[in-house]
Amino acid sequence: MKILVDVKDEKATSLLEVLKGLSFVTAKPLTESKAKFLEDVKEAVEEMKLVKAGKLKARPAKELLDEL
Repeated sequence: MKILVDVKDEKATSLLEVLKGLSFVTAKPLTESKAKFLEDVKEAVEEMKLVKAGKLKARPAKELLDEL
């Protein structure tokens, strides 16, 4: 199982040391760009769920492509 944990910078080193001490855990920090990418993907998935539930209106694909 993979778990993403958000930790304050000043506490991250301590937590990583604890996690590295556990034989059943593999821990490695994410770069800022990868963390941002994951947050963006999570937001997009949540928006799609809202669109499918009819709680949010989707934009036409043509409008999106014209924006690019």
